[in-house]
Amino acid sequence: MEWTGARYADQPTVEVRTRIDAPPRRVWDLVSDIRLMPDLSAELQSVEWLDGVTAPRVGARFTGRSRHESLGEWETTSYVVECEPCRAFSWAVGDPEHPSALWRFGLEEADGGTELTQWMRMGPGRSGLSFAIDRMPEKEQKIVFVRLREFERSMKDTVAAIGKLAEGVEGADA
Repeated sequence: MEWTGARYADQPTVEVRTRIDAPPRRVWDLVSDIRLMPDLSAELQSVEWLDGVTAPRVGARFTGRSRHESLGEWETTSYVVECEPCRAFSWAVGDPEHPSALWRFGLEEADGGTELTQWMRMGPGRSGLSFAIDRMPEKEQKIVFVRLREFERSMKDTVAAIGKLAEGVEGADA
């Protein structure tokens, strides 16, 4: 990731992509299974559907618990804002109208396989990162850049692990 000088209010984004030798249906089954995501993330510790929901649908809510060495531990409620099987799965963290982050998996059929993207946008709502920026406003651009770079590394690992699982590769556990 190259330096952009972005500030939190700019709502910076990061995106990673990979090609997976498996059909979109198989990849969809993995990316839309929120219970799988903690196994693929060093930061996300657990997730749980709320309100008796057991599968993704627009408007469904889930709780996520995360831990980061510098930011501590926290819990968020996310709202599914896009759920198009075999195409897109997206959720807003916090207030769906003013989220602290927006996350999205996109799937496209490609030469008998799937082109998988994972994308995220910071803001516009406040997040744990906002508190770090409040304490050191002169370092805002560096704080945002470092966090985006962390997300990018984690997202690369996530899509690679999803690829291995979808392709049935040995040792696919993250």
